[in-house]
Amino acid sequence: MKKAVVLLSGGLDSAVALYLAKQQGFELYALSFDYGQRHNRELEAAKAIAEKAGAKEHQVVSLKLDKWGGSSLTDSAMEVEDGDVDRADIPVTYVPARNMVFLSVAASLAEAIEAQDIFIGVSQVDYSGYVDCRQEFIESMEKTINLGTVMGAEQNRPIKIHAPFVNKTKAEEIQLGAELGVDFGLTWSCYRGGEKPCGTCDSCLLRAKAFAEAGITDTAL
Repeated sequence: MKKAVVLLSGGLDSAVALYLAKQQGFELYALSFDYGQRHNRELEAAKAIAEKAGAKEHQVVSLKLDKWGGSSLTDSAMEVEDGDVDRADIPVTYVPARNMVFLSVAASLAEAIEAQDIFIGVSQVDYSGYVDCRQEFIESMEKTINLGTVMGAEQNRPIKIHAPFVNKTKAEEIQLGAELGVDFGLTWSCYRGGEKPCGTCDSCLLRAKAFAEAGITDTAL
């Protein structure tokens, strides 16, 4: 069976990406990160999602990006601001170069296990404006990975980055997830953590908007 490394945060996007990789016949190697984020709810969710999806492996890599902060997700001195689904600026929840770091680690794991496929659940349509969720970044990163790995540069076994939702709305993604049997109740999106989602951060607002547009009940609430 062909192998795929799937970046699994525990959120909505990555959960659907995991199930899509499964539906496409990949053996699943889920990869999550403890990067110094302000809560561990997503990591708890990632563990539950990986188990339910039947992942072959689920690794959690420690990368303490909170050592230099620069984001309200990794710097306790910064507040997570209330969300605005119509915002045009980059919010303070942007973690500097996070997806670049994550995809680099995913590429290392992929080469180690001889997997030619990496899945990431980013979107440039319905998201918070993050620069590392855009298609041009994903395409550039794929090229860089294949210049910097033996598989890509010497063995003619290029590594493909799958970003299946990059041009899809979250509502379309949720509809696909429902078809694939994703248990949305296991996912966690809220930036603030806590016992229940806050309902007011960017991620909570985007999630609520998407479920309403999809006409599907969010079982995580």
